[in-house]
Amino acid sequence: MIQPQTHLNVADNSGARELMCIRIIGTSNRRYANIGDVIVAVIKEAVPNMPLERSEVIRAVIVRTCKELKRDNGMIIRYDDNAAVIVDQEGNPKGTRIFGAIVREIETVKFYKNSFLSP
Repeated sequence: MIQPQTHLNVADNSGARELMCIRIIGTSNRRYANIGDVIVAVIKEAVPNMPLERSEVIRAVIVRTCKELKRDNGMIIRYDDNAAVIVDQEGNPKGTRIFGAIVREIETVKFYKNSFLSP
């Protein structure tokens, strides 16, 4: 569960390393975001000489959370970190590669292209 002020790792090669959640996209008073949700975030740490810079406000899709995700068949999935992939306004990823594991539920949501970039 990601809420405002939560720090997340970046799981792609867009140039950012760490994000902080500002807002959850959706209804006006939504408190938590889960895997597959879009958030508005600010870049807290970035790689030098890349297009994305520190303190830039961007959109991101959550791909991993420490809070467990329960599937219909009873399987529970839990990760060691909170991670997100930076996307543009249309939902296309800014990076060309995604690092780490990505759950199958991301494919069924509207971010089908994100699942192809992951190994």
